[in-house]
Amino acid sequence: MSLRSALLGLAALLCLPAASAQAARDELVIGISQFPGNFNPNIDSAAAKSYVLAMARRPFTTYDADWSLICMLCTELPDIEKGTAVPEKTADGKDGIAVTYTIRPDAAWGDGIPVTTKDVLFTWEVGRNPKTGISNFELYNRITAIDVEDDKTFTMHVNKRTCDYQGINDFELLPAHVDAPNFADPAEYRNRSAYETDTTNPALWFGPYRVTEVSSGSYVVLEPNPTWWGEKPHFKRIVVKAVENTAALTANLLSGDVDMIAGELGLALDQTLAFEKRHGGAYDILYKPGLFYEHIDLNLDNPVLADRRMRRALLHAIDRNAISQQLFEGKQPVAHGQTNPLDRVYFDGIPKYAHDPERAAALLDEAGWKKGAGGMRQNDKGEPLRLEIMTTAGNKTRELVQQALQSQWRQVGIDVRIRNEPARVLFGETVSKRKFSAMAMFAWFSSPENVPRSTLHSDEIPTAENGWAGQNYTGFRNAGMDKVIDDLEVVCEPEANQALWNRMQTLYAEELPVIPLYFRANAFILPKWLKGVTPTGHQYPTSLWVESWVAE
Repeated sequence: MSLRSALLGLAALLCLPAASAQAARDELVIGISQFPGNFNPNIDSAAAKSYVLAMARRPFTTYDADWSLICMLCTELPDIEKGTAVPEKTADGKDGIAVTYTIRPDAAWGDGIPVTTKDVLFTWEVGRNPKTGISNFELYNRITAIDVEDDKTFTMHVNKRTCDYQGINDFELLPAHVDAPNFADPAEYRNRSAYETDTTNPALWFGPYRVTEVSSGSYVVLEPNPTWWGEKPHFKRIVVKAVENTAALTANLLSGDVDMIAGELGLALDQTLAFEKRHGGAYDILYKPGLFYEHIDLNLDNPVLADRRMRRALLHAIDRNAISQQLFEGKQPVAHGQTNPLDRVYFDGIPKYAHDPERAAALLDEAGWKKGAGGMRQNDKGEPLRLEIMTTAGNKTRELVQQALQSQWRQVGIDVRIRNEPARVLFGETVSKRKFSAMAMFAWFSSPENVPRSTLHSDEIPTAENGWAGQNYTGFRNAGMDKVIDDLEVVCEPEANQALWNRMQTLYAEELPVIPLYFRANAFILPKWLKGVTPTGHQYPTSLWVESWVAE
């Protein structure tokens, strides 16, 4: 063999890995830190499910990366000036509104059946039935009637004329031709829905991808949906792999078992900062501050936590600034309430609770918890002041924060025990059914100017009677908060609306149904060959635009 032939042969061999790597880029493996608790888009709100389903579904309306409300499944937002939104009076004389939407003419389920108003009517029937446990029952319940013009156009009559009347982001469409038989017994729909019993049925999906394989607790496989009407997606296969231990998630990235880590629920900021120092040159790392609120829900049915003095003492006892500086280099600011300073409606004049162990001790004394042997507190019956805190098992950052909190609370005499669960159990069962005894630490993702009805209004407390609908997991009951939330939705004049936002945020800070911790910045760790991933900074994930992701 000539030298030239040998060199050509060697060159061909050297090219093989590059060719294989290029071929492999038909597949994208995404690492996330949680696995969806279920796949029904209307039952149990969780970030892992939202992230996966965004690739296989499209909402009627959503907020984009510019924080603007847009149509996805509809053709145009309803508008009063255009006559597609018409103010009207309800049967009891209140201000309502009729809003008209048209479904995209080319929208079809994965089995080729068109998406029609039959699906709209079925979804409304499911959503307003209190036995189904729909996450946003109030949304469906406020729709008093739906008039069908044809297979694609319908008008919703809503019994409240809200400031955000154009959006129906949470009206999560269900396929009537598949799921209607499973709704025969509404109380059993949660378990009998095809989303649980037949998850890979193409007829459930109408996004650029459809779910083709599910390994419970491990991974979800998505492949292109042949009935998708939009831009053709680049990847022939997407695998969303759940690795609940965040250290193991990093190891999976470095070994090549995953290509990217999703910012919505991947590594915490401290882990990403450490990762970037060691491996940053090999990846594109995007940091996106946004409407992500890390906090501790308190079970206010616990008589210890029902005392507001105890809640304030818990907050005064912890040094959130130190946690932010030491763990996050100050890049995740302390939260004093649930409304992010990035949001237009933020109010800075709320009560704030500095780290003040002496004030915490005084409040505990006032509440009847005196120091006993070893400096730990007890009541006049000799019962110890002992609470439990839970979070997502395997999330190293949350576990570090827990340990810091536990130590700081012990310094003022509060005995806090740590007990964690996998995310799918914590969110699918413990938190959603209010089974945590005292404290649960997790994050809320929000949208711009989002009125926090589902988390703060007393009508939104999950119970067995309402099928565990609602997200007021604390059990917060406050007539003043109920009224300000009701008013916030319908008082739209800017100055009056802002005054209500100020009042809501002040009440929240005064009553402390939760312990605010910090506002998160999400970190996206991407391979350098992946382009088109644009963080939104709010609850609607990047994966809603997955068809724009390409390998270059």
